[in-house]
Amino acid sequence: MSDPQPLPAVPGTTPSTDLPVPVTRSSAATDLALIASFAALVAVCAVLPAIPVGGPVPITLQTFAVALTGLVLGPRRGFLALLLYVVVGLAGLPVLSGAVGGLGVLASASAGYLLSFPLAAAIAGAGSLLARRVPGRWQVPALFACATVASLVVVHPLGIAVMGWRLGLSPAEALTAGAVFLPGDLIKNALAAVVAAAVLRAFPELRRR
Repeated sequence: MSDPQPLPAVPGTTPSTDLPVPVTRSSAATDLALIASFAALVAVCAVLPAIPVGGPVPITLQTFAVALTGLVLGPRRGFLALLLYVVVGLAGLPVLSGAVGGLGVLASASAGYLLSFPLAAAIAGAGSLLARRVPGRWQVPALFACATVASLVVVHPLGIAVMGWRLGLSPAEALTAGAVFLPGDLIKNALAAVVAAAVLRAFPELRRR
């Protein structure tokens, strides 16, 4: 029996041996763009006029942007976006609250809140990976719960601890001073959950881990 003959090539075509084009570079570029964009969003929210509350730490939209970043970007990219923001601010660019920058910020009463932001975004983002699977009408409450857990577990404890240490307050005095920010943070977390749910619906590709 003779060996089977190869099929003739179709005119105008050539056999393709190319592998699929890798998407790693495109994905990395997208991640970098998202990380930089949300770091810039946090900076914008930080330099907007703050609401004085009669204490050393004013109320700003920073925590809204931190929660939104984690909920939309997820834990890894959310953490990196806030880490980039903190590093740029400590390097001297005036992107921190009050349009200031530099290592001197670490000596302020609000340093604990600033240092908590990357971890808070990571925690909110980790929770959001589960919240995104919740049925539509429950997604906003689930995202709100993720942002609030990050606030209560990381932002407020670290912020209050450093504020009390820097100002020489007793634990009770520090808790009383820090409690002023809780109602505003709950409102900002709710707003972040609503915005995050809308963004994730409009851009489903952001749901990828």
